[in-house]
Amino acid sequence: MVPFGGWEMPIQYTGVIEEHRACREHAVIFDVSHLGSVRVAGAGAHAMLQWALTNDLDRVGPGGAQYTHLLDPDDAHVVDDIIVWWVEGTEFVVMPNASNTAPLVAALEGAVAAHADGPCTVADITASRVVIAAQGPEARDRLAALDAAWARVERFAVRDAAFDGARGWVAGTGYTGEDGVELHVPAEQAPECWRRLVEAGLVPAGLGARDTLRLEAGLPLHGHELGPGITPLQAGLGWVVRFDKGDFRGRAPLVAERERGVSRRLRGFVMDGRQIPRAEYPVLQGGEVVGEVTSGNFSPMLERGIGLGFLRPDIADGAGIEIDIRGRPAPATVTKPPFVHK
Repeated sequence: MVPFGGWEMPIQYTGVIEEHRACREHAVIFDVSHLGSVRVAGAGAHAMLQWALTNDLDRVGPGGAQYTHLLDPDDAHVVDDIIVWWVEGTEFVVMPNASNTAPLVAALEGAVAAHADGPCTVADITASRVVIAAQGPEARDRLAALDAAWARVERFAVRDAAFDGARGWVAGTGYTGEDGVELHVPAEQAPECWRRLVEAGLVPAGLGARDTLRLEAGLPLHGHELGPGITPLQAGLGWVVRFDKGDFRGRAPLVAERERGVSRRLRGFVMDGRQIPRAEYPVLQGGEVVGEVTSGNFSPMLERGIGLGFLRPDIADGAGIEIDIRGRPAPATVTKPPFVHK
């Protein structure tokens, strides 16, 4: 157990590689309650969120879940990457990263007066619930033994769910590259829900496996591939930004960057061997520094090192590079994620 974003979180239960393989081959559960939950509700909620966040909620509609960004209004860096659950007509659950709940709440509250076209409330409900992510190719079959409705929720859909008679939600979302669902469980009912999931054959997994899984899937992590100084365009996430929906927070500086071109671009790479690249290691090409590693680890499925990093924008997929591992150049190949295809 380690401190993480104000929470005590498990790094591992039995071992990172064992838990990683259990997710890729069978089914696991993660306690991801460190993620925030912010309930936004009222007739003005939709308009306010459309302005505050980059993606277009009308592309999913009620009952849909959507990945989106909150940008800084001055330089368009990614303040946070977020999942929005549109649970019904005027009710949304906005889910930020662990340490970003308070900044998100402040940003949304600040947007209400100017951009909500009706009544709108913003409430941090994080302390009232637990979020459990069930992931893996067998996750839905194992969930079906407990509640068929949990197993039927479509990918990137959200549905009401009952947990011992208390209201919660279930969504077809996750952060592993595998199929699965996330359960938004009232805190009082959560311990019993967890016990039932374990009894149904879902293996508890910790933050260590969650990180290696998301890295194999090529998914960004706030504080590494996203954060201060990093825009969606630099991170290769321009698809998260809907310039055609109208004005939104951070739009003007992002348009300016789009017009002048990015100075760096997030790329993936695979090491030639088992060497492990680490964040902040220099990336070399022809003896010249051309970038920096943001995340790296050993891939249990590929059995070699993999990583993400910001490189000079002219360096394309397939290019040979070297990672400076404590003064020793180690060869790698620029590779478009995901590294493990499902």
